[in-house]
This record gives sequence, structure tokens and C-alpha cells, in this order.
Amino acid sequence: MNKQSVKMLVIAAMIGFGSLFTATSIDTVLASKLSDLKNQKDQISNERDGVDSEIDAAKKQINQIKMEQNEVRNQIERFDLAINDTSNKISGKNFHIDNTKKDIGILKVEIKELEERIAKRNELLKDRARNFQETGGAISYIDVLMGAQSFSDFIDRFSAVATIMEADQDILRKHTEDKELLEKKKVEVETKLANLVKMRKELETLKASLHAKKAEQNKLLAKLEVQEEEIHEHKLAAEEQAAILAAQESAIKKAIQMEQKRIAEEEERRRREAEAAKNNANQGGGSHTTPPVSDGSFTKPAQGTFTSGFGHRWGRFHYGVDIANRSDVPIVAAASGVVIQSYYSSSYGNVIFIAHSINGQIFTSVYAHMSSRHVGEGAVVSKGQQIGIMGNTGDSQGQHLHFELHRGPWNDAKSNAVNPLSYVPI
Repeated sequence: MNKQSVKMLVIAAMIGFGSLFTATSIDTVLASKLSDLKNQKDQISNERDGVDSEIDAAKKQINQIKMEQNEVRNQIERFDLAINDTSNKISGKNFHIDNTKKDIGILKVEIKELEERIAKRNELLKDRARNFQETGGAISYIDVLMGAQSFSDFIDRFSAVATIMEADQDILRKHTEDKELLEKKKVEVETKLANLVKMRKELETLKASLHAKKAEQNKLLAKLEVQEEEIHEHKLAAEEQAAILAAQESAIKKAIQMEQKRIAEEEERRRREAEAAKNNANQGGGSHTTPPVSDGSFTKPAQGTFTSGFGHRWGRFHYGVDIANRSDVPIVAAASGVVIQSYYSSSYGNVIFIAHSINGQIFTSVYAHMSSRHVGEGAVVSKGQQIGIMGNTGDSQGQHLHFELHRGPWNDAKSNAVNPLSYVPI
């Protein structure tokens, strides 16, 4: 065996052992990457379960508040019925008071007539008294009777005296009765009017109290409606988060499949390279490989002016970076991956979430405020592929791209957010 042959055998052996150790090392790394991906998928699944529980709790709270609202509305309805009933009673009392006042008016006329009759009787009695005084009491009913000329005249005189005495007694009796009737009517009407006024006042007090209680119930109802609105908003936010997490879980599942496919392709590539190296050694050639040319794991998502960075801004935390430009600027995927969600959000505007598997680590990129979106949920995109157009939608103050990067899955607290400048050449 010559020196050249020995050299070729040594090279072949070195390549064989090197490929064996390299393959073993790569297999271990790839298996670790897959395990990390699965762990992250499980983590998202657990987080999604937590959000689902939060949504269920919000639904129960909303149902409870609706029950309380119905009870308050029933209470308000009862107060309305009571107020209406009280108003009707007040109207009835007002009607009786008006009638009683009319009765008082009629009674005043009657009283005036009674007073006139009493005054006339008083004058008559005074005349009788004056006549009695003027005669000095000389003429009496006895004298009248004793002056009779005959029995028939006596009878006539006696009848006349009896009539006069009866008339006097009748005048006195009627005088007394009229006075008593006058006092009785005055007391009755005044008492009736006082009672009616008192009852009306009590009803008005009750009505005011019912209005106050109804106002309290209206305040309570308004408070419950505000609470319901807040819980609805929280539920909507949780549902949006749940939808993102569900799509994210699906995207990571697809990323795992892609990673498994890539592992198989990597193993096939290693096998072919090992075969080629072995053939080169057998043919007496040298062993050389050209490393792949890479522009890095991420690329810039849009052309434009860097206007705002990651960190505190305007009294709150800014979880991404802003790139501003004109309206027709394309937005591209910062890295290859799977679209988690593509939808319109009240805060993000037109937004796309993409899951990336970079060396076994899941990253999530967010592209917000776009004027339009070109890819939908579940789409597989490659690095640099256009996904939309820069815009000014949602909670935005001018034409720009708001770009976020999360090391791991996205969550509502944005606890996995990282500074994109540490990873993306912006």
C-alpha cells in the first residue's frame, strides 16, 4: 500500500467518525428543539385553558349581573306602580277637597241665611222685650184672660194667649236649633277639609319617598349596567386573547410538523454529504464543505424611518418599535413561519401574528396598523414575503408599522416581549 492510499484511508476514517459524532450531536440538538417546541405548545395550551376559565367566569358574572338588573328593574316597576297609584289617590283627594271647598261655599250661603234668620228672631225677641218694658209689665197674659166678657170670649182669649206663647216658644226653639246646626256644620266641614288636606300631605310625602327610592334603584341599575359593560369588555378581550392563543397553538403545531420535516430533510442531507465525502476520499480528492450563506434569522419588516423604540413612552410601556413611511410601503415577514391570526383589532387595527421556530425557540412577531393584509390565518410564509401594506388603522397616530417581537408565545400581558433591535436588523 503506497503513502497516497494510506492517506486516503485515514481521511475516509476521519470523515466517517466525524460524520458519526456530528450526526449524533445534531440528532440530540434537534430532539431538544422538538422537545422545546412541544413544551411551548403545552404552555400555550395551559394558558389557553386559563383564559377559557376566565371567559367562563366572566359569563357567570354577566349572568349574575343580569339577574340583579332584572330584580332592580322589577323593583323600579313596582315603584312606578306605587307612584302611579299614589298620584291617583292624590288626584282623588284633590277632587274631594275641591268638592268640600264647594260644600263650604254652599255652607257659607246657608250660614248667612241662618245668621239672617237668627238676627230677625233676635229683633223679634227684642221687640217683645221692649213692648213688655214699655207697658211696665202691667198687661200680662193673666190680665188678658181675666178681661174676658164671657166664657166664649175667655176661650177665644185663652186660645190667642196659647198661640202667642207657643209662637214664642217655637221662635226660641228654632233659634236654638239653628245655632246648634250652624256650629255642627261648621265643625263637620272644617274637620272634613282638615282630614283631606292631611291625607293629601301624607300621600305627597309617600310619593316623594317613592320617587327617591326609584331614583336610588335607577342609580343602582346604571351602576350594574356599567359593571356589565366592563365585564363585557373584559370578556371580549379574553375571547380575543383566547382566539389568538388557539391560533398560536395551531401554528406551533404546524411549526412542529415543519420542524420534523426539516429534521428528516437534514438527516437526508447529512447522509448525502457523508456519502459525497466518502466518494471524494476514495477518489483521492480533498474534503471541503461550503457553509450556507445566511442573512440572519430575521430581516427588516419594512422600509422607512425608525420613529419610536422599545421601552417607556408617554407614561406607559411601548412593547415594540415603529417604522414610518408612505401608504404604499409593503410589509414583509421578518422570518419564515406560520400565520397565527390575521384580523382587525380595535387597538392594533389590521394586524397579523406570525409564529416562528428559530433553532428550536418559538418567536412571535406582530405587525400592526396596516392598511391591508395579504395573508390569512394558517398560511405558511417565508422570510421577506410580503404580508400587507403599511397603514394608519386602529389606535394609531400616523402612517407607520408597529412591530413587536415576543420570545415565546404572545400573551395579553406581553410578558414575553423583547426589544426587536436585539434580533432584527432595523
